[in-house]
Amino acid sequence: MPAVWLIDAYRAGERAQVRALVDALGWPCETKALQYRKVVFWPHLFGQAGIAGITAESAEALRAPWPDLVVSSGVRNEPVCRWICEQSGGKTRYVHVGRPWGSLDNFDLVITTPQYRVPDHPHVLNNLLTLHGIDSAALDEARLRWQSTFEDLPRPLFAVIVGGDSGPFTLGPKAAARLGREASQLAQSQGGSLLVTTSSRTRDSAVSALQQSITVPNFFYPWRAGDPDNPYRGILACADRLIVTGDSIAMLSEACATGKQVKMFDLGGMREHYEIAERDFRVGASLYALLMRWLWQPLSRDITLVHRRLRDSGSAVWMDELLGTARVRAESDLQRAVNAVKRLFGER
Repeated sequence: MPAVWLIDAYRAGERAQVRALVDALGWPCETKALQYRKVVFWPHLFGQAGIAGITAESAEALRAPWPDLVVSSGVRNEPVCRWICEQSGGKTRYVHVGRPWGSLDNFDLVITTPQYRVPDHPHVLNNLLTLHGIDSAALDEARLRWQSTFEDLPRPLFAVIVGGDSGPFTLGPKAAARLGREASQLAQSQGGSLLVTTSSRTRDSAVSALQQSITVPNFFYPWRAGDPDNPYRGILACADRLIVTGDSIAMLSEACATGKQVKMFDLGGMREHYEIAERDFRVGASLYALLMRWLWQPLSRDITLVHRRLRDSGSAVWMDELLGTARVRAESDLQRAVNAVKRLFGER
């Protein structure tokens, strides 16, 4: 059985993906959490192999015997993983999750998603959605934990899963109030109620506007850091249908994994030829839009490509569109990734 090193990602979303992958592989795994030297940028900028970008203490933890497989994510980890492969004499295989920065020929496998616009390549697996740990067992466990909390609310239960500002898109008070009104109208039309959860990226003004605009029975959870009673998974498990703001591929991925009907909420500007009258303004969003249009593509990401793929595959629709029957794909993105990794070692 191959031995794995997980070079842990330094951003929460990527960390969840790489951990989901190694958990699903089920191979012996050792996690390496690195500390970085912030002033050292040239190894990852120029696609080098080396450990100059990490502290001496972190480098000391990287010693033989070298693993059969190294899994990681994030540009700062790329030089380190290439260095490990070199030290092993080419024995170690390198799997990268997310956006790659170095040459695609330098990876054994890149597992990525549409918003990064990674070109087709023999070493690239382009999944529709991100990797995560939401499966039937996790949902069953969450349902048992949370169903009594929601049992007095009228059904159907509509989950409202709320993100925040992302790239050229802004979730401010205007978008949040519109979300609250539209979700309330949808629930009211069917005699149901809302299960609402915000996230770490939801700003306080948006939380307040959202809560004030809801006019139907609801359970409302404002996100709190480190809360052991976060109901997020319980909401995924217990809701009959789901509404997800279109800024987060991670939240969309986990919502679609439930096999339930998913509606995407347009923050404004997420669809071509579809204009929303009241939109929140943010300087950073305007600058990002210019970046996407005029500068080097790898510096930005385009989540609208995910939206289109979700609609085309029948996995999700926009808030103002009619829902079809939710489609469950025969093979999950996580299973595709696991199978691709196993093929590196001659397994099927």
